[in-house]
Amino acid sequence: MSASRVESEYAVPAGVLGLKGPVEKPAPGTLPLRGDLAHIALAGSHLAAHYVIPHVHAVGPAGAGLRLTPRGDAEVFATLPAGSRFELLDVAGEWVWGCPGPQGPSGWCRAAELAPAEG
Repeated sequence: MSASRVESEYAVPAGVLGLKGPVEKPAPGTLPLRGDLAHIALAGSHLAAHYVIPHVHAVGPAGAGLRLTPRGDAEVFATLPAGSRFELLDVAGEWVWGCPGPQGPSGWCRAAELAPAEG
């Protein structure tokens, strides 16, 4: 991926959304789902207070380490390679929460680990 930020191909699903029964809660760091928000692609299968259409970015030249919490001392459980896709779903100061895609994994990395926006 050469662009550092590209338009998202996700859209709000048409029709009435609803769950037909219980859904097993995924383990932290798997699907891009938290109690307060989830990736828009999960709207038909998982319940969240808000669904987010991600802003697509590229991971910077040093790669990005995903953590379960936005803290420098939190363990990195997954590493995204340089130039790979990062779908940004939330920002908290110097930290961003997202995933490579709706299948996960999901976690926090430093915003500085993403490629600078072109423009």
